[in-house]
Amino acid sequence: MSDDQQIGTVRIADDVVSVIAKIAAAEIEGISGMSASFAGGIRDIMSGKSYSKGVKAQITDNIVDVDVHVNIKYGVHIPEAAKKVQSNIRRSIETMTGLSVQTVNVFIQGVAFEERASLEHADDAEDI
Repeated sequence: MSDDQQIGTVRIADDVVSVIAKIAAAEIEGISGMSASFAGGIRDIMSGKSYSKGVKAQITDNIVDVDVHVNIKYGVHIPEAAKKVQSNIRRSIETMTGLSVQTVNVFIQGVAFEERASLEHADDAEDI
């Protein structure tokens, strides 16, 4: 039997691709976290799944389309961060799965003010 003969099929679940995309998005500087869309949040609650919160991947004929909902840190240049998210998600999915990524849609759902809030609390503590 030669190595180039197939012995079966490999199918990658949409949820696996969603997890890859979620991790790839979180790797980008300036992304503070994922944010579920309203419909995605309802879907996760009903199914008991939360590991792909904020990400929906759909595979059709080995072509992947991804929607990712993120929160961004205050002060970050949004277009630049979104492009980095798109690029990292595409590279990660294609490298790990061999699937082709057609679209990566990035939805900025919120802005995180974590650092500013921490600084304000530090200032309040100094006043005591």
